[in-house]
Amino acid sequence: MLIGIISDTHIPVRTQSIPKKVFEVFKDVDMILHCGDIEVMTVIEELEKIAPVTAVHGNCDPNIGLNSHEVISVEDVKIGLTHGIVYPKGDTQQLYYLAKELDVDILVSGHTHRPLIQQEADVLLLNPGSATQPRLSEPSVMLLEINGKEVNAEVVKIGPATCKALDFSQFE
Repeated sequence: MLIGIISDTHIPVRTQSIPKKVFEVFKDVDMILHCGDIEVMTVIEELEKIAPVTAVHGNCDPNIGLNSHEVISVEDVKIGLTHGIVYPKGDTQQLYYLAKELDVDILVSGHTHRPLIQQEADVLLLNPGSATQPRLSEPSVMLLEINGKEVNAEVVKIGPATCKALDFSQFE
């Protein structure tokens, strides 16, 4: 099974639409996971034109009827989906403990706007970064391939970095 993972789209508050490159990268996926900060349900409706979507509530989402956590079984693997730890953002120890509470093999989160693939003891922690508002990284999504218990995760950069390096020559 091939799964597309996206997070922190922040539409229409910080950008107007899902980047076209997301649709290209996700064109062959069997399902999509969205880790929150969706802001409007039209984002989910657009993604559902590609594949079924499971999504969770993010800290910037209004009450759009989503849970804070979801657990799904894919092949021989249990996947937990959450927006992330509020403070400190991206704390892998807290994410690991949440994965243990949810009794999952993989925990997919967002919130940091930075991609992550990290094995933490017996749990694989994944974060696709942000397709629209990256922090200290390029815009990105993730592809997750599962065959039985075999798992392969890949961060896919979908555009150039949005921050330009400062030109310090003006200060010389």
